[in-house]
Amino acid sequence: MLPEGLTTPVLLLVLLAGLTAGFVDAVVGGGGLIQLPVMLLVPGLSPVQALATNKLGAILGTTTSAVTFYRRVRPDLRTALPMAGIALVASAGGASIAALLPTAVFKLVIVVALVGIGAFTLFRPALGEVTALRHTGRRHHGVAAGVGLVIGFYDGVLGPGTGSFLVFAMVSLLGYDFLAASAKAKIVNCATNLGALLFFIPHGSVFWGLGLLLGAANIVGGYLGARTATTRGSRFIRVFFLVVVTVLIARLGWDVWTEELRPRL
Repeated sequence: MLPEGLTTPVLLLVLLAGLTAGFVDAVVGGGGLIQLPVMLLVPGLSPVQALATNKLGAILGTTTSAVTFYRRVRPDLRTALPMAGIALVASAGGASIAALLPTAVFKLVIVVALVGIGAFTLFRPALGEVTALRHTGRRHHGVAAGVGLVIGFYDGVLGPGTGSFLVFAMVSLLGYDFLAASAKAKIVNCATNLGALLFFIPHGSVFWGLGLLLGAANIVGGYLGARTATTRGSRFIRVFFLVVVTVLIARLGWDVWTEELRPRL
């Protein structure tokens, strides 16, 4: 099913956004920054329908990149899978209350967090070059579970930059290199997308035809992005991560300025 009024130029724009977002998401996350704003331009889609249909497309891309990463990197699933399970439940909970929370306030907090993340990564050039786990045993899995809970909930509520937050948390809090962090982040990101869909699908919010077309574009972008990341390694991912974080700061900072700060001046 496609929305009424969807024109060929808008559909092509959606597919291009899906391809690009799939690539970016596969490397460091943050593809929602590209994809969701374009979905909001589709005639006949409410914001909730745009978010839900976006999740359908995104899960196909993240699944593709997760499988590609797994085949080429073989990440340790003993951390990734429990983390993904917690993130799935948290994301479903976040999606269920998404309409009730002041997203503008969330965006301001996210911008501040992204500035801190970008500065921390920029001024610590050795961060994420090699895996040097900061915790072992139950403490390692406890920190991973906490990351999955917090970021999973955030993805259900709002979403932009989820993959980037996951990568940074795994590098800075758990001690993985950027390549291993990206591989695990894809598995967890699949779960957060699925968690949100488990709420949106029963409520009839997904436009399946458009979502599947978007997903096809995501699959191509996700495959290309995952292969590029695994070929180029952690140093490339670190640079790409800094670029994406900078763009996220600029985009969300503009939203905060136009929606919250400028009207009050």
